[in-house]
Amino acid sequence: MPTTPHLFGGDWTAEKLNMVKRYLASYTTALKNQPFRTAYIDAFAGTGYHTPRRQAKSTGPVQASLPGIPPELLEKDSQEFIDGSARIALQVEPRFHKYIFIENNPGRFAELEKLKDEFPDKRNDIALEPADANAYLQDLCYNRNWKTRRAVLFLDPYGMQVEWKTIQAIGETKAIDLWILFPLGMAVNRMLTKDGEIDDTWRRKLDIMFGDAGWYDEFYKESVSHDLFGVKTQLKKVANFDSIGQYFVRRLKTVFYQVAENPRPLYNSRNVPLFMLCFAVGNAKGAPIAMRIANYILQS
Repeated sequence: MPTTPHLFGGDWTAEKLNMVKRYLASYTTALKNQPFRTAYIDAFAGTGYHTPRRQAKSTGPVQASLPGIPPELLEKDSQEFIDGSARIALQVEPRFHKYIFIENNPGRFAELEKLKDEFPDKRNDIALEPADANAYLQDLCYNRNWKTRRAVLFLDPYGMQVEWKTIQAIGETKAIDLWILFPLGMAVNRMLTKDGEIDDTWRRKLDIMFGDAGWYDEFYKESVSHDLFGVKTQLKKVANFDSIGQYFVRRLKTVFYQVAENPRPLYNSRNVPLFMLCFAVGNAKGAPIAMRIANYILQS
């Protein structure tokens, strides 16, 4: 048990981890007789553990442990202690050749270091990177030879930290299968005001995440009304959870060979879709089996 738990999420967290776990086991099995070097890459890797809020009451206020995390993420859903994505990947058999865990928070990075002692047989194959995830991943994608390598990458941010430039770099490797948690209701929908008057800082964040400003014309349309003073034209938000999610899937399709059409919304205890778990594959040859596995997991 880690001394500094990673307090994050409720039942939806267990749901996303279970789906990723199922895919990793199928992935390594499918590639075990192939000549590629395989890697599991985990950005925002956390501590390697996920501990529900119920079990962490003795450690102090959750807000103090996770400054800046929206209250929707600090759920009251009760569940047992479960493994985080880093430990899940290390437990998968057949194993990966390499494990890359990226975590810029010193406390959580220190917990990740303990994984080398817990998995001594994989110690030399675990790379821990105390780096900015976007900068590290862009360098990794553009400055490695991917012809003989394949990887599964899990992008699991707390919010809108993932830049479109990073997603584009991942797709251009044509060698990485991507699972990404898109902040559907937790961040994006909250920023979309009803009248289209969006703070400049928020607009820049949305531009960086989507890769351009095209989202605005997708999510807002002119509305014409009549009153005593004549015709009145104003912008109106037409986006909802479904259309926002569909737009992100279309954006993924511009840089990946194939993208799952049925991403999984992840709901909190109040039935609000906080995130959407999406899957995309970069390699044309491996796409049919990858999509078959991912679609089955997302639908089940």
